Amino acid sequence: MPTQFSITRRTLGLGGAASLVGAQASAQIQAAQVPTPNFRVENGATLRVLRPVRFVQPDEEVFRANCARFAQQTGVQVRVDFVGWEDINQQTAVTANTGAGPDVIIGFNEAPHVYADKVVEVTDVAEYLGAKYGGWKRLAERYGRRHGTNNWLALPFGASGGPLVWRKSAVNEAGFQSIPDDHASYLRLCQQLRRINKPAGFALGNAVGDGNGFANWLVWSFGGRLVNDDGSVGINSPQTIQALEYLRELYATFVPGTLAWGDISNNRAYASNELFLTANGVSLYFALKNDAATRAIADDTEHSLLPKGVAETSPMAGLTLNAMVFRHSRFPNASKALLAFLMESEQYDPWLQANLGYWSQPLNAYNTSAVWASDPKVSIFRDVMDTAFYNGYSGPITEGSAAANADYVMVQMCASVASGQATPQAAAREAERRATRFFRRR
Repeated sequence: MPTQFSITRRTLGLGGAASLVGAQASAQIQAAQVPTPNFRVENGATLRVLRPVRFVQPDEEVFRANCARFAQQTGVQVRVDFVGWEDINQQTAVTANTGAGPDVIIGFNEAPHVYADKVVEVTDVAEYLGAKYGGWKRLAERYGRRHGTNNWLALPFGASGGPLVWRKSAVNEAGFQSIPDDHASYLRLCQQLRRINKPAGFALGNAVGDGNGFANWLVWSFGGRLVNDDGSVGINSPQTIQALEYLRELYATFVPGTLAWGDISNNRAYASNELFLTANGVSLYFALKNDAATRAIADDTEHSLLPKGVAETSPMAGLTLNAMVFRHSRFPNASKALLAFLMESEQYDPWLQANLGYWSQPLNAYNTSAVWASDPKVSIFRDVMDTAFYNGYSGPITEGSAAANADYVMVQMCASVASGQATPQAAAREAERRATRFFRRR
């Protein structure tokens, strides 16, 4: 069930605290002198916002406080519902298809492109924020704008990176000082970790963040892709088959159970000294750091980009929060005003800092946020949205690429090979068949 929060003036105590922090934090963010748009908020407007549940508690607390400040300044009451990551896509679909429900949904990745005819364009807000805060990052532009245009379907709110998380002592014991960038050496590292009973492990279950993240990295790092530049399905390629052949060897080094892992599974295994190399957001590190029982694990933990393989840069796509305003809303101007308000430095930088690096900024000016200098092990997350990789790489983002990702086409292709249920060739053909169904709908 969603966690409901209705903003009223009685809840403004937390908002006042956030205001003080915001004034201090925003001072270091450089903003251009750009006129603030007048969105002409509708009389009697009230808003309902739906977004994914937090992974770090301050995310929710500061987000609520910022909405409370908006209510205080505008008189627009805001209700925020938080739902599980696995549920957000389903509830977005219900809202779009019924034309009823939240005014604003902060969903994931390509969702606005799936429901492009159901959302209000927010180009005016995006251009204002981009001009004021140093421009939008590469991944934000990819997920925010309609392909081939300058029209914004949504406002990317931030992205969670999933770099490698590893125990330095274990990697050193395995004979490595750092994580190799080439496939052969990376495989040798994982094999050696298995030999010393300090194994690696990556999600091969239907995990929104971790499962898709691993499958995408594997294929991209060998030069494969789900979609070609021209929008045709490209998954059944020699590069993909090479990646899946590699996976058979790599999977043999994994801790048991990864075929059923969700987004929380590797966190638990790592914190229990069952897992010594995985990929995750910064929440795992801070959960370990803030618990006396696991502080020693945090002290021994390092972060690194995933191996490049044959790619020019580490092939990683951040899991992106993407804010949509739906056409059925009776208060589109109030919705736009709220989103602009939430991304102003007085609100956004305290939220960014409260997340401790779990969400990375979509606007360049926030590169200087104090959070990125707060802990050397967090700085790697600053540039998550500078990547050239995205779900559906390297074609245009369409309903087809979004549907293929939501249906875990890449993840299940990898899982079928790892489990021995399919050969790499058969798995690639099946992934091609499944993906083609979605792209025929365009």
